[in-house]
Amino acid sequence: MQSSTERPNSDSPRWTLIRDLGVLQVKLIVDGFRDLVLLPTAIIAAAVSLMRSENGKPGPEFYQLLAAGKRTEHFINLFGALRNAPAEMQVKDTGGGGAEMDDIVSRVESFVVDEYQRGGVTAQAKSRIDEALDRLRRKNKNP
Repeated sequence: MQSSTERPNSDSPRWTLIRDLGVLQVKLIVDGFRDLVLLPTAIIAAAVSLMRSENGKPGPEFYQLLAAGKRTEHFINLFGALRNAPAEMQVKDTGGGGAEMDDIVSRVESFVVDEYQRGGVTAQAKSRIDEALDRLRRKNKNP
């Protein structure tokens, strides 16, 4: 047990872990708040991009928001404490950046595209969404 005059060794692995835990908690709060803000903002930015489309090309607002989100992701660096992990626990950065999730999305997208090409339910849904977006765009241009 430490005496009241003895200070913990800030270089010890135990205190590094405690510090990393505290930092992770703060980063999780910041990351969660960012996600909470991005959820409605992304919908609004996508709607604005679709309403500002010209010649079938949407406006840049949605992708500008994604770029800002990517910058905040690097700034928060949620799992940066891995640099303090023991050598045998170090994780090599493969640069994938969510490749597993992108693979799942790609598979679902392939299924939806196949269904669309066969003229299934997704083709009808796409047609209705396109019609609604065209009406919105026309209404926005001609108030």
